[in-house]
Amino acid sequence: MAATKKIVKDSPTVFTPAYWADARKHLVKKDRVMKRLIPQFGDVCLETRGDAFTTLARSVVGQQISVKAAQTVWGKFVKLPEQMVPQSVLKLKVDDMRAAGLSARKVEYLVDLALHFDAGKLHVQAWEDMDDEAIIAELVAIRGIGRWTAEMFLIFHMMRPNVLPLDDVGLISGISQNYFSGDPVSRSDAREVAAAWAPYCSVATWYIWRSLAPVPAADAAK
Repeated sequence: MAATKKIVKDSPTVFTPAYWADARKHLVKKDRVMKRLIPQFGDVCLETRGDAFTTLARSVVGQQISVKAAQTVWGKFVKLPEQMVPQSVLKLKVDDMRAAGLSARKVEYLVDLALHFDAGKLHVQAWEDMDDEAIIAELVAIRGIGRWTAEMFLIFHMMRPNVLPLDDVGLISGISQNYFSGDPVSRSDAREVAAAWAPYCSVATWYIWRSLAPVPAADAAK
């Protein structure tokens, strides 16, 4: 991961993409909407912190509930294991996990996630050298993780520069508002717009999200 480390006192180490400045220049030059949007957000950029297991576990916890509810449940769940690592999560009692606010289905998903990590079914150490689709294929084999969650992981954790999450409602809505005056947008329309964004579709998507709300839900959940 090409990244720049940023140390914040009493906080986990934060990483930002080393490619961000180049991406901004490319998008401003290639796309009229990006030329207008990007300057509005100053030097703020994508940040990542934490490890892969914790990031994916938090994604599972936050599925289909509000950001506020997800933060509450995660706050309770994270106190249960000795450490937020697969081996510790596998030792937890189902009743304790349910008492933290997790549904029976999410408990199953978290256990399956922990089992995949513990059994070495995920090639975490090799991910840096694997392409996006290969990583997505590994992630969607875990119960409860679909393509959208895998793409969010690629953007927000691995900081891959060229992910285009066409299943994301916010992206489609943002393209509609910024490029089509609010008219309905198909996946084909979105791909045509994004052709000018490559090889920085993740960065353009991030700015589209920012145009809809100051802090995207995926960011706020960190």
